Amino acid sequence: MNEPEFVIIKGAGDLASGVAYVLKSEGYNVIMTEIEKPTCVRRKVSFAEAVYEGKIYVQGICGKLAKNVEEVSEILLKGDIAVIVDPCFEVRKDLSPSILIDATMAKVNLGTKRSEANIVIALGPGFEAGIDAHAVIETHRDANPGTPIFSGTATPNTGIPGSVLGYKIERLLRSPVEGTFKPKLEIGDYVEKGDTVATVNGLPVKALIGGVVRGLIKSGLPVYKNMKVGDIHPEKNKNVCYVITDKALAVGKGVLSALQILKEQTIA
Repeated sequence: MNEPEFVIIKGAGDLASGVAYVLKSEGYNVIMTEIEKPTCVRRKVSFAEAVYEGKIYVQGICGKLAKNVEEVSEILLKGDIAVIVDPCFEVRKDLSPSILIDATMAKVNLGTKRSEANIVIALGPGFEAGIDAHAVIETHRDANPGTPIFSGTATPNTGIPGSVLGYKIERLLRSPVEGTFKPKLEIGDYVEKGDTVATVNGLPVKALIGGVVRGLIKSGLPVYKNMKVGDIHPEKNKNVCYVITDKALAVGKGVLSALQILKEQTIA
């Protein structure tokens, strides 16, 4: 029996975790790299949370923090996803992956090259398929997310989130100033419009709509003015906090589809 292929994913936020979930479910071994202090909002469905907690379960799949390459191998052997703090992507030198996915969602290419692996796939805007990566995956909610692109780019970043139950910008919680983030509520708490969800240097971060707090960045993190620090889902349903979004799953399936197509092209 052939050993499962392993994939390295740059980033471990919610979209990256949707990709990891799909690929792990399909039998791939998955390694995810992160920065020292991840700022992901959807922490209950982001394998990045393992950086803070040591491990996290996302819909039944476990992600564990690895301190080094040796621990990465041990975690993979146990059937879990390995998460390693590696902002400079040094792990690639030791593991030489055949598949690399840039899922940092930085909206710009921070250094990923098509030559870094046999198959390189990037999520969202900031990359050109055929130049920076072998394929780019559409991530914009209003532009058929998950569509593999083999020539050209994804939809440019508009700064406006996709609509959820008719709400767009209103769903987001943003920092009013530069400072230190301190939550007053927790993920899963219900809110009404105008409620203070958190503070930054004593100034309130208020909900613009009622619903449930679906995401918050980690307490104590430094933030800049207008930085996204949280997310309100516009219905009072705690379950949405612990479920990978349809968008993230669509993006994951798009990555899987691109992989299959690129592999067939290589064989041909």
